[in-house]
Amino acid sequence: MNARPALFDLYGDHLRRRDDEFRDQAPVAALVRLLAPLGVAAPATRTAISRMVRQGWLMPVHLDDGPGYRLTTRAVRRLDNAAERIYRTAGPPDWNGRWHLLVLTPPPGRSGRERLAVGLSFLGYGPLNPTTWLSPRLARAEEVDPLLAAEGARAERFTASHDGDSLALVGRAWDLDGIARAYLRFFDEAAEITESVSDRVGDEAAFAARSRLVHAWRRFLFVDPGLPAALLPVDWPGDKAAGYFDAEAVRLLPAATRFVEACLRPRVGRPIS
Repeated sequence: MNARPALFDLYGDHLRRRDDEFRDQAPVAALVRLLAPLGVAAPATRTAISRMVRQGWLMPVHLDDGPGYRLTTRAVRRLDNAAERIYRTAGPPDWNGRWHLLVLTPPPGRSGRERLAVGLSFLGYGPLNPTTWLSPRLARAEEVDPLLAAEGARAERFTASHDGDSLALVGRAWDLDGIARAYLRFFDEAAEITESVSDRVGDEAAFAARSRLVHAWRRFLFVDPGLPAALLPVDWPGDKAAGYFDAEAVRLLPAATRFVEACLRPRVGRPIS
């Protein structure tokens, strides 16, 4: 697993959930210990941390156990948004039949346009053309504005109804067939990750399996806009995939949490195998 997404998953799936002194932060040594079961070597972890500091996701702090890093406000906002969609804490999206449109003045450089497209996709927008993006949900200004500002782009915003076939409109903005195939592939990948991990395996193995499962599921944040049921085909495979993910993530969480505790408090925690 790549170090940078592994760190994002670790902070979002474990550290952000805490209600103690380790909420949103951890010593460097603990981060190295936690990523080791995922095949991430210590130098790669430290390099990824430095990159995330430069990008504004982490900030250095001094902790009782030595130097560490905590989430920035920008990172907290992004991870909370991601958690809401990963675990669907807000419930199924409602839709009032209205569309939210962004008409862009894009940045001049190709790399900036590509980063902007990735960011808009993460926020649930799909392109009708390179400068017009739409979503059935209204993204909050605090999510869109920093993205536009970071890339030097501007956007006019509209709310409108569509006088036509909304399902055909969805087909122009998103490749639903491709997303459906990705969900079917997820079943094979998830089964390979979880079926060999029984409830009797060690905490480290459960942590590694859950981390890989969350990582595989998290990729859908960038491809699936989370459309309301009225805009999806019948028997949408994303619903079944979500049920499988939920059940396995819950099953593996207690053991994974014990391993995180042992790494954060090695002096009083369980021995790390």
